[in-house]
Amino acid sequence: MNPGQLPYWRLSGFYAFYFAMVGTMVPFLGLWLQSLDFSPEQIGIVASTLMLTRLVAPNVWGWLADRSGRRLWVIRLGSLMAAICFGFLFWRQDFWWVAVVFVVFSFFWNAVLAQFEVITLNYLGGRPHFYSRIRLWGSVGFILVVVLLGVLFDLYSVAALPWVGMAFLIAIWLSALALDEPQSSQHEQHQGEGFLSVALQKPVLCFLMASLLLQLSHGSYYTFYSVFLESLNYSRTSIGVLWALGVVAEVLVFWYMHHVMKHIGPRAIFQFSLAMAVLRWFLIGCFPEHLLLMVFAQVLHAFTFGSAHSVAIELVRRYFPGRIQGQGQALYSAASFGAGGALGALISGYLWSSSPVLSFAVSCFASALALGLVWWGMRGPLSANP
Repeated sequence: MNPGQLPYWRLSGFYAFYFAMVGTMVPFLGLWLQSLDFSPEQIGIVASTLMLTRLVAPNVWGWLADRSGRRLWVIRLGSLMAAICFGFLFWRQDFWWVAVVFVVFSFFWNAVLAQFEVITLNYLGGRPHFYSRIRLWGSVGFILVVVLLGVLFDLYSVAALPWVGMAFLIAIWLSALALDEPQSSQHEQHQGEGFLSVALQKPVLCFLMASLLLQLSHGSYYTFYSVFLESLNYSRTSIGVLWALGVVAEVLVFWYMHHVMKHIGPRAIFQFSLAMAVLRWFLIGCFPEHLLLMVFAQVLHAFTFGSAHSVAIELVRRYFPGRIQGQGQALYSAASFGAGGALGALISGYLWSSSPVLSFAVSCFASALALGLVWWGMRGPLSANP
């Protein structure tokens, strides 16, 4: 891929800042909320609000972007309003105030990524398999942030988290201002089936349900992994390094995934990713005190997120072509990161006090159920052909 043929670094920069924000929130939000004396149930509720708004927000913004053809305007508005709403965390930090701020903030923040995926694919045109080469910079941003913040929060205090988050939200907005609307997104055409008729097809429904279950299985990990390790006397620096290790493995998968998908169909890759998820949650739930096993479990993030997400973006592109692509990306985001992520955070929040092992056992079961769904229902040329 020749970076001179498209705004490679501007697209990559947006992903880097967006996932730097994710790298601030996902590993350290639980620790920050714990420092405010929130209970595990309250932590689960706040974490779930980030996901719950994805049930509505991506579909609302996806519909607006598809109808107007102004995706970049939607991204700019969403990122600006997210930064403004996030700023209310500096006023108060009691439970209900934080929960409401996160609901409003995430409604706008969740407007951004699904539509930016469409922008990226429109810039790539006939080279969608190179998507992972751009998306990997999001993983790089995540890696740098989790390592640096792990050290920072060890030396100083996790109370600085809102300031770090605000800096990245402003950077996301500025990155969106630096881009131009791709020509193809202004003239998208779709001559095939309507959005609902596509969404209700058996392979598509099974894909969406499996994606929901996969994200549900990540609930214990995203919400309590850092808290879990800290309770076992891992330092925050070590916790940050373990998070980063998982995303390093993810970057390697993103770099080579366009080669893999030329030879192996999305369904087969998705099945393997789900099998690795079952193994990963088993290891974290049963052997958290064994550092080498935790390192291996983090390497499996290459499959439980890296290959699974790359395949999902390709399947959405195939299932929802042309003018319904924005709604397709939004539906995938709502089903997986929205419904799945929210359910995972809520379930883990209520199970955690009783048994972290039980919480990760639910993760194993959800991944295994998703694997069965893909094997049973995700058949056909769009799912199987490289």
